[in-house]
Amino acid sequence: MFVTVLAGLALGGYVYYQQALLASAESKGHTTQAATRSIAVEVAPAESRKLARILEAVGTTRALRSIDIVPDAEGRIVEIDIVAGREVEAGQLLARLDDEIEQATLTEAQATLDEKSAALARAETLFQSKTVSRATIDQVRAETAIARATQERAQRRLDDRVVRAPFSGVLGIKAIDLGARVDTDSVLTSLDDLSAVEIEFSLPETVYGQIEEGQAVTAVAAAFPGRSFTGTVVAVDSRIDQTSRAFKLRARLPNEKRELPAGMFMRLSLAMGARDAVIVREEAILVQGGNAYLFIVENGKAVQRRITAGARRDGMVEVVSGIAAGEVVVSRGIQSLRDGIPVDVLVRPPPDGGEDLQPPAGAARQPAPSSGTAGQRSS
Repeated sequence: MFVTVLAGLALGGYVYYQQALLASAESKGHTTQAATRSIAVEVAPAESRKLARILEAVGTTRALRSIDIVPDAEGRIVEIDIVAGREVEAGQLLARLDDEIEQATLTEAQATLDEKSAALARAETLFQSKTVSRATIDQVRAETAIARATQERAQRRLDDRVVRAPFSGVLGIKAIDLGARVDTDSVLTSLDDLSAVEIEFSLPETVYGQIEEGQAVTAVAAAFPGRSFTGTVVAVDSRIDQTSRAFKLRARLPNEKRELPAGMFMRLSLAMGARDAVIVREEAILVQGGNAYLFIVENGKAVQRRITAGARRDGMVEVVSGIAAGEVVVSRGIQSLRDGIPVDVLVRPPPDGGEDLQPPAGAARQPAPSSGTAGQRSS
């Protein structure tokens, strides 16, 4: 019986051992199958395209001409015609001061001038007949000239009692009411010539000499979403600021509809020509530890590449270094990939793309000097 028990134990151990070996083999088979299983991915070739180099800046609009309207004399306002936002023509009356004294002074001066002019006419007639001397005619001429100057001065003082628009423009808010006493420091309103607006901005010294008068400028404002305004550079400063290392420019934007007011914040961009670049889809890029990566497909396997990202636009990113145009890049399915894993390729058609790419979020940009200074896109 003892022998029988030993035989049974031996047989049971052998069976258990065989089952364990079979289970281990099956486990290894599943592991090997999982390790070699291909991952389906979408790919698209890295493309070579022309990218525009864009300089960016910010600035504030100012009227083509802008002044405060003040009277040329002191007195009481007896007439006022100022309405905020109204367009006026050059020479249009805006206000009038009391002018009784000036009217009387002009009347007196005009009478004196008429008298002296008549006396001069008689004296010249007598001088022709040699009835009066040259000294007499010279005296009458001098008196007439003085009378004329007095009359002109009186007329000017009367004219100064009227406030007129010096140029065509848009009126600001009225600051003085009818009946108020004013002097030559009293601001009645403002007047802006908004037929065009100008924007002063700055660019880094690294592009000095590359910007010329007449170069096109595009501007956008938060008040006009989806719209842009086009103008030109009208002035380039001859100096570079030693602190900011930037130089000033002035752009002018046509404003026939008077849509743009003075004082509006705007963002400007200047196109600086195009260059060749390699671009890929934005979703193809992984960022890990501050570095950018993507996967390309070689011999049916995913190969990880470290890249340097540049400009971006509409879901496309420039690759400054790391891959070449034409290489097959994984655009979808990258989350499950690792270097060397087999892949099943689904070709994805290339997208329609445009020029003028912008730096990707988090990518380094050219530092811009403070207050209205530009950076660069796709330099």
